[in-house]
Amino acid sequence: MPLLVVGSVALDSVETPTDKRDNVLGGSAVYFSYAASYFTSVRLMGVVGEDWPAEHTALLKERGIDTAGLQVIKGGKTFRWSGKYHDDMNTRDTLSVDLNVFEKFDPVLPDAYKRCEFLFLANGSPTVQMKVLDQVGGPRLVVADTMDLWIKIQHADLMKLLKQIDGLVLNDSEARLLTGDENLVRAGHTVRKMGPKFVVIKKGEHGAMFFSEHETYVLPAYPTENVVDPTGAGDSFGGGMLGYLASKGNFDPRTLKEAMAYGIVVASYNVEDFSLDRMKRIERADLDTRLAEYRKMLSF
Repeated sequence: MPLLVVGSVALDSVETPTDKRDNVLGGSAVYFSYAASYFTSVRLMGVVGEDWPAEHTALLKERGIDTAGLQVIKGGKTFRWSGKYHDDMNTRDTLSVDLNVFEKFDPVLPDAYKRCEFLFLANGSPTVQMKVLDQVGGPRLVVADTMDLWIKIQHADLMKLLKQIDGLVLNDSEARLLTGDENLVRAGHTVRKMGPKFVVIKKGEHGAMFFSEHETYVLPAYPTENVVDPTGAGDSFGGGMLGYLASKGNFDPRTLKEAMAYGIVVASYNVEDFSLDRMKRIERADLDTRLAEYRKMLSF
């Protein structure tokens, strides 16, 4: 089934302890949509400026991603982010953020996008996320992402959003900030009681935690030896997870667990090179092979 993602499209400059890349393809909606495209058809909604390289749009189209919702603002500049990773590759410093056209992103969905039954609201303002929700007609599954900025400055709107979605994806520090609880098990259940039917807490190199009314479990990260650039790993995880769910057309407990595993596997490929460079060199069969290895690793 078609999957709609609404979020940021960006040009990133990334520095790691061993290398550096400037003005590479990035953004939450980009990583998500590329990861999801291994499983299902994807429709991307975002905004860029006139400085946006045409080859990036071509790359997305080559993956079968529908870019009809990618708005190009005349005279505008694309959202840009730069960051530097520490030696442990788990922590990073944001060096600059230039929202540019993304600051006033006002998504108006094409008619075909409004009929998507699976929707992912990538990291963005809760106000904008709710505006997207108002435009879609009865989706079967709505999952959102958030971050510390919105928890701090748009807390009231975020709380409204949580009552309108089925699932929430956030990282461990964001879960602690939202709940004021250092214990992630309690924090996960507390967030779920705020509205969503299920909550996924991303823990980077330590995998992810899942919380629903009837299930709580942890899946470890795939043991990746060569971590080159972790940028976009969380969004790739979300794309793999939602892409798999959309391909199956349901989100029962078994399918959700399989989707989590696929998300972890996709993210393990994402971190092995800068931007989408590693993802461009794999296909669905590679994901299935690594998933089989991952499943065997978890059996005892």
